[in-house]
Amino acid sequence: MNQQALPGANTALIMGIISIIGAISCCGPFAIIFSIIGLVNAKNAEQLYKENPQNYTGFESVRTGRILSYVGMALAIIYLVFTILYFGVIMAFISSGNF
Repeated sequence: MNQQALPGANTALIMGIISIIGAISCCGPFAIIFSIIGLVNAKNAEQLYKENPQNYTGFESVRTGRILSYVGMALAIIYLVFTILYFGVIMAFISSGNF
């Protein structure tokens, strides 16, 4: 039987990697967008694989992409929380006049 690459598996993996790199390097909360795209692609690819597992290869990329997307989302949320706390402390110092 001729097996083909699982559609969406590589996209899920790439979006997971981009979400981690984006969360760490520059974009922070905007990396959540890439995480969501990766999770949606992983879900669609998993459903397609479960329908006909003998027709597709590359399911391990789906699992890896899902894990990377969750890690990227967690990092982006942590970055967002720290950013909110940082600006909250700055606003508290400014409003109290003790800066």
